Amino acid sequence: MVITRTPFRISLCGGGSDIDTFYKKHGGCVLSTTINKYMYITSHPSFDKRMTALKYSKTEIVTNVNDIQHNIFRECLKKEKVEGLEITSIADVPSGTGLGSSSSFTVGLIQNLKCYKREYATKEELAQLACDLENNVVHTTNGKQDQYAAAYGGLNFYKFNKDGSVDVEPVLMDYVAFKQLEKNLIMLYVGGEHRASEILNEQSKNIISAKDKEEGQKKIMEMTYTLKYELEHNNIDKVGEILDYNWKIKKTLANGISNKFFDEVYDKAIKAGAIGGKLLGAGGSGFFLFYVPEGKQKNFREVMKDLSEMEFKFDHQGTTVIFVN
Repeated sequence: MVITRTPFRISLCGGGSDIDTFYKKHGGCVLSTTINKYMYITSHPSFDKRMTALKYSKTEIVTNVNDIQHNIFRECLKKEKVEGLEITSIADVPSGTGLGSSSSFTVGLIQNLKCYKREYATKEELAQLACDLENNVVHTTNGKQDQYAAAYGGLNFYKFNKDGSVDVEPVLMDYVAFKQLEKNLIMLYVGGEHRASEILNEQSKNIISAKDKEEGQKKIMEMTYTLKYELEHNNIDKVGEILDYNWKIKKTLANGISNKFFDEVYDKAIKAGAIGGKLLGAGGSGFFLFYVPEGKQKNFREVMKDLSEMEFKFDHQGTTVIFVN
């Protein structure tokens, strides 16, 4: 039996610049951190070696991996030439909530199968394999930030180069400031309809066909460099200001990123003490992340109590094999 644990991520700034149509022209960058909410993948040999059994939100049992309906499961097993396993996936948070869960699943599955085969893969190799699978084989996304965050873990600055390569640089902070940043981030679940692929496809087209959208994405990228500088100088309150700036531009880049309800939630949160925030992921559903100074959090939570808060801490490891028997 092999069990892998792969973290989900929260993106602080730069999302959208990891889309190939943008970074191939301008380069791109994202600053994000992984959190202690995980995707767990368990695998062990099936009792009947002819059968491959998959258990996720549904159950599939096949004798030929080509018959698997789940795209990522099917293509991963084909790529790694593995069959005759029983594989189960369990997540701390449902999919479609803007935390990069689909890429955490892909990275965790690849890591699991590599371990089962007694093969070692670096974090870079895992990220690249996941990007290729999702972007070029099953076409579930056209970005790179989620796969790299899931593989590497931690608070990192990801630079997406025009040639397709990715540079990963840890963001180094004073420990006290780092822990205070962790305390000052509050995540609230707002629900909504998950249309990430549609939103990202529209955003991808807009940032190369509409000059104002392209300039907006470039401004977000510039602010990501600013955020990196401010964090490395422990100016954590700047996070709130940059989140606010990022959100106001981001919601103009494609239809469906925000709506009247989300705008009302955001305005209410700012009045309650948040300096800034953003809807995580592509938009349209999931979690709002807010930066709230510790002294204002009691009032903030009281005002925003109609929305469920998900407590979290930062993760530092990335995808990990936590059990091998």
